[in-house]
Amino acid sequence: MKENDGTVERLAALARISVAPERASAFGKEFSSILTYIGQLDELTLPNQGAPEAPLHHNAFRDDGEAYIPGTWTETLVRAFPFKRGSTLQVKKIITHD
Repeated sequence: MKENDGTVERLAALARISVAPERASAFGKEFSSILTYIGQLDELTLPNQGAPEAPLHHNAFRDDGEAYIPGTWTETLVRAFPFKRGSTLQVKKIITHD
């Protein structure tokens, strides 16, 4: 990434953020060093570990194949749900923007 080639400005526009022109050059240098560092992964040689193992997870509701008829479990799940507001099910808030 060359300095002042407009790449930083284009990335900022895509991310919908504003970057002051005097900071664009500094960001360009930082991006270049980050890309150089990540580029080292191309030089990494991993040992061949053979065929991948079967996944540890499985579908607990059904075997792969035909799906259940829609609505089969709806009433059971709604009855078991602890919090409801009208016809919607509520979950505890786990993400905040503070």
